[in-house]
Amino acid sequence: MTPNRSVRSVSVILVLLLCIVLFPLQTLATPEYAGRTGFACTQCHVDAIGGGELTAAGKNFVQDLKAQGQYRPLSIFQRVARLIVGYVHMLAAIAWFGTIMYVHILLKPAYASKGLPRGELKLGWISMVMLLISGVLLTIARVPSLHVLYTTRFGILLSIKIFLFLIMFSSAIVVTLFIGPKLRRQRAGAGTLQAGLCSLEELSRFDGQEGRPAYFAYQGTVYDASKSKLWKNGSHVMKHAAGNDLTSVLPTAPHGEEKILTLPRVGRLRATGGETTQPFPVRLFYFFAYMNLVLVFVITFVIALWRWW
Repeated sequence: MTPNRSVRSVSVILVLLLCIVLFPLQTLATPEYAGRTGFACTQCHVDAIGGGELTAAGKNFVQDLKAQGQYRPLSIFQRVARLIVGYVHMLAAIAWFGTIMYVHILLKPAYASKGLPRGELKLGWISMVMLLISGVLLTIARVPSLHVLYTTRFGILLSIKIFLFLIMFSSAIVVTLFIGPKLRRQRAGAGTLQAGLCSLEELSRFDGQEGRPAYFAYQGTVYDASKSKLWKNGSHVMKHAAGNDLTSVLPTAPHGEEKILTLPRVGRLRATGGETTQPFPVRLFYFFAYMNLVLVFVITFVIALWRWW
């Protein structure tokens, strides 16, 4: 199948899904209706938690809605289509949230600030786009009018979730299109240490990625790990990143300094007389990274309120 034909096929599927979720009208029998009238779910449903078989009062309520032209049951095909869209939405959320957790727990923001691996970056963007498309379709299917978004508990929580998603989506655009390229340009000039001395900022350019040397500092000395099999792409066992001072992390390693001392020495850290401030693009990257991690937990909490409270 050619790329153009694939694009056309995907477009047709999306249009069909959009039509499916646009046509069904919503019943007014919602948890908000029960809260407004003071009725329990058993007023209209046999099951105490709602849904399923209707009582006599529930059947009368449906008949009244039909008479007003405000009710039309979904066909099996429409139900299956909404189920598939919802399933895709959840899978995309798992992939996206999983990518964020992977960056923070395994890669660490210090490693990611030197450039996210292409695979993780691609997975993140694919999942975000899938979330956006499926979220729009599900919102159209579940929200009959805009006033629901600010007058009902369901709508308010949905609005909060949408707002938080847009913040994360916007930050991803800024990081991908502006911060990332700037960080790459800063590191593109990495060559060799001048006079065998470097600052922490200069050391950060030797991150072992895209053909650059993999240097790290230990007790003021800069070591070259470029040829070590344990430092592929500037990452040591997917935990420690080249381009950093690793003096403080050695106590957590399963080996002693003898492993470090066998590596070639290429220079020393330049004395700064104080703590070195990270460049603004790096600090902004850290801000977005930790902000998104917090928002993952906030969105998850909103979903918990939405579903089980």
